[in-house]
Amino acid sequence: MPETLLSIENLRVQFGDFVAVDDISFSLRGGDLLGMIGPNGAGKTTTLRAAAGLQLTTTGTISIMGDDVFKYPARVAEHLGFAPDTPAVYPNLSVEDILRFIGYAHGLKKSTIEERIDHWLDALWLTERRKHKIDALSRGMRQRLAVARALLPDPYVILLDEPAGGLDPAGRVQFRQLLASLRDQGKALIVSSHILADLAEYCTHIAIIGHGKLLKFGTVAEVTDEAGGADLATYRVRLATPIGDIQTRMELFGPRVRNVAIMDGQLRFESARDPTSAAALLADMVRAGLPVSSFTQEAADLEQAYLRVGLKQVD
Repeated sequence: MPETLLSIENLRVQFGDFVAVDDISFSLRGGDLLGMIGPNGAGKTTTLRAAAGLQLTTTGTISIMGDDVFKYPARVAEHLGFAPDTPAVYPNLSVEDILRFIGYAHGLKKSTIEERIDHWLDALWLTERRKHKIDALSRGMRQRLAVARALLPDPYVILLDEPAGGLDPAGRVQFRQLLASLRDQGKALIVSSHILADLAEYCTHIAIIGHGKLLKFGTVAEVTDEAGGADLATYRVRLATPIGDIQTRMELFGPRVRNVAIMDGQLRFESARDPTSAAALLADMVRAGLPVSSFTQEAADLEQAYLRVGLKQVD
């Protein structure tokens, strides 16, 4: 297996005078999970469709497992799974029939197909719907079925356009776990989504796209550190009992603590990111008599990183 599973170099897609994708380049290795965010019309879907070989490019190259997606489409199809935002459906087929069709189209053995159908229907909470016609499914169920179709051939590269659309909160939690599992299996994934809190939990990399351009690309830490300051992190502290003069008490810790605020009954402040400094600060707070019951570092803030580039909406 090549080290780089997906490579996009100088990708440009133009419709007449309109440039949908403007000179985008990046690559992903096994175990990379890229979250792609940006406003409507930013070029996210066009980029995914081009990577899947479904959208002709103006210039640039795209390769999957070392094969050019347009020169060797049959070889690429063996390693690629793509779930569009609005998947095409065969309304009169049942859920299991469309998956069976996909399996045979990829040349899989019947026993393998049936085993994988059972697995992915269970993993994507569709087992009870396996005999249902696709036309009778809700949008969220159709989206899950599109993901099952993409994953059934066991591809190395997986492209998912708004896969969490229509999922309820419990479904989103399960879906995050599924994506993390695929990432940990060494697959390369791109997930286009506007649910920033979810992306911060399971992605390894983030791409912010606007007006067809790649505005930011890097690991989650790299993208969020630039938004909030690489050396600082935000902490939340819960006290076992309220302290009336807490703002004054926090001044005892001098410049180690910045931007102190009370939010939802908790202290919120910025301090050094490194664990050794955080541990020392916690010990000093306890020695100073503060009844600390919890001390946690906030997760990476993709929202700040997104707003920092000046984009107006996420969707």
